[in-house]
Amino acid sequence: MAKRPADAEHKGTQRVGRGDVRSVREMTLAFSRIDQRRGGGHGRRALVQYLREEVAGYLVGRFPDDRTLRDMFSAAAEASYLSGWMAFDNGEHEIAEPYFALGLKLAARAVDAPLSGHILRAMAHQALDLGLCDTALNLSSASIAGQRYQSATPRERALITVVHARCLAATGQKNASARALARAEDDLRNAHDGIEEPTRTFFFGEASLAHEMACTLRELNDHKGAIGQFERGVRTRGTEFKRTHAVTLGYLGATQIATGTVEEACATWSKALDAIEEGIYSGRARQRVVEMRQLLSPYRRRGIPAATELETRAAGYLRQVA
Repeated sequence: MAKRPADAEHKGTQRVGRGDVRSVREMTLAFSRIDQRRGGGHGRRALVQYLREEVAGYLVGRFPDDRTLRDMFSAAAEASYLSGWMAFDNGEHEIAEPYFALGLKLAARAVDAPLSGHILRAMAHQALDLGLCDTALNLSSASIAGQRYQSATPRERALITVVHARCLAATGQKNASARALARAEDDLRNAHDGIEEPTRTFFFGEASLAHEMACTLRELNDHKGAIGQFERGVRTRGTEFKRTHAVTLGYLGATQIATGTVEEACATWSKALDAIEEGIYSGRARQRVVEMRQLLSPYRRRGIPAATELETRAAGYLRQVA
């Protein structure tokens, strides 16, 4: 039997029931949907306030049974993780880290191995973006270890495995990365409506898998394969996932220009700016604009009109969000 959380949790004065757990999960999902549409820079402070003023009180309340207690700690862990993810997405890395760490601690108290794997996957993703490839590999390896993978649902297995594939690619392990990509595809193929997935995986489907596969192939210098997967992600992503759509377009443009297709890259980046300018508050999206300007610099000097037009738009956008 799993170790019971400390009895001290039962000594509070506020009674906490199943409805309270549902409320926390519903609120977290609502913030997660906002994050997908608008980026982590929109709504995170409100989520933090909710964590401090509502959720913290639940954690020291009186619970009718251990199941409700563990479920509340799990719900609180997801909310803390999401706050960390939103900070990461907005480039606020020092803020993200303690929320990820708190999420891991709460997930451990809840004895929720798949959630721990989900959070470790996010931490690995952050480490990759910061260029800490060995750290990312260690975190992603932990995310798929033991019950974190074995107890997870197929969709969540696919998510943590494809990020592990990216980390393997970033550390030069081509064959192991290819095997992990194949496993992630198999895992997602096994997901179906008859399996109840945690709501935290609602965003992960064919488009997200294609995006992560493209990033992995790009790490392996397979630009043609990466372009194909980025295009698949753009083609299959739903309209409610605008932030990731913009980021994918940014990566696609950068990969296209690496192959010398400047006009294609400019057209792609123009679409990325269209998406970003609709009101996306995301450090990762902003970084794609910065990268675009850097990669276009040689072509602006050659007087290519599309490059000059994009530079004007990008510079104007960055001035507005500075």
